[in-house]
Amino acid sequence: QVQLVESGGALVQPGQTLRLSCTASGFDFSGSGLCWFRQAPGKEREWVTFISGIDTTTNYADSVTGRFAISTDNAKNTVCLQLNDRKPDDTTVYYCNRGLYSSGRYSPVYGTWGQGTQVTVSS
Repeated sequence: QVQLVESGGALVQPGQTLRLSCTASGFDFSGSGLCWFRQAPGKEREWVTFISGIDTTTNYADSVTGRFAISTDNAKNTVCLQLNDRKPDDTTVYYCNRGLYSSGRYSPVYGTWGQGTQVTVSS
């Protein structure tokens, strides 16, 4: 059974660094591509970033390129997202999932989601 547990969200000031974590189980973590998504109230869930399980190459949505950084710790089955230079639009709930690139977009592999972790950027 796939389980995804996100943590690390907080209310932060614009200059503070924030690091989100997602611990996963129930699938081959080290060989999997992994994504972070985010969803604001009333909006569709959007893809944020991807990291390859084969060669750790990364890809980012234009809105976060140069500001966010994804990484993995295979020993802990954890994927992290560091948020730098946050903007008010980054205020939302963040989720992780195994990711797949197909038809020009990244999509979640599993229909099961964790509870997410709330990030709030104060103005």
